[in-house]
Parts: sequence; C-alpha cells; structure tokens
Amino acid sequence: MPAMTPRALAFVLALLLAPFAWAEEQAFTNRATDLRERGSNDARVIATLPEKTEVRVLARGGGWTQVDAAGKSGWVNVFHLRFPTTVDSKSSGGGNPFSSVTSFLGGGRQTEKKATIATTGIRGLSPEDLKNAAPDAAALAKAHSYRADKPTAERFAREGKLSAVSVDNPQGERR
Repeated sequence: MPAMTPRALAFVLALLLAPFAWAEEQAFTNRATDLRERGSNDARVIATLPEKTEVRVLARGGGWTQVDAAGKSGWVNVFHLRFPTTVDSKSSGGGNPFSSVTSFLGGGRQTEKKATIATTGIRGLSPEDLKNAAPDAAALAKAHSYRADKPTAERFAREGKLSAVSVDNPQGERR
C-alpha cells in the first residue's frame, strides 16, 4: 500500500474531526425568547430564556432551531439567535498543508480577530408546498382585522411623529 501524502493525510484528518467542530455550534439569544416544545408558535412554552443566554444548537428546521439551554432542550425562533463566527485578518496558512488541522487543534500562528459575522437563512416555499397550499378563511379574516382605516393610520403616524417620505419605484415614477 502506498504511503499517504501529507495533504491527503491532512484531508482525511480534517474529515474525521469536522463532525466534532459542527456538533457543538454555540449561539446566543439576542432577546428574551420562549423555549418551545416544538418548532411552532402555538407549541407549549417550556421556559423563557433571557437575552444573551448561551445555547448549544442541536438541529435546524425552517425558521426554528432546536437548542439545549442549561440542560433544557427545545425550539427557538432562529431570528432570536445570534451565531458568532470570527474572521481572521491574517492568514495562518503560510503554505503549510497542515495549517487547518494545527489551527483547529490550537497550534499554528496566532491570528488577529477582525470581525464577527452572523448570518441566518430560511428556505422558501418548495413547489410541493405551493401545490398543497389551501385557502384559510380564518387566517384571512384575522389578517383583515389588523387593517386600519386612513384616519386611524394618520393619527398613529402623528402620535409616533412619523413623516411622509417619497420613494422612487423601480420604473422611475414617483408615488
């Protein structure tokens, strides 16, 4: 059997260690939020997590993330979480094929932390979702109940000290 090249060995080692890095993804609540039994607004609330609570991510599903918070497992709205990721301003590789592995294990050159980035994505509707969609008269009636007539909206704007702003639409016409 031929000997493994250093790059191939580093690749295999990185593949073996990757699940450990992903399994313990940390996040923090960016506001007080409910920890729910399942990923749904109508699910039973298990606990209320204060802002800046550290959680461990267990799974993701649509707009919900299953987390472990101090031994309690449940689901929180993904928009109520902050996922920190650091970006290095200097490369620590220097051409070393083992740089990723040594960096992961705490070796390699020191790097300067430049920024923290947080991203969140939610998948859209699939063709199957659209095919199975059905009208919901109760939801439509509820949405209509939130409407405001013009005098009410104008009063709300005055009380909130809001002002009108004219915005160009993509076709260039002012409205």
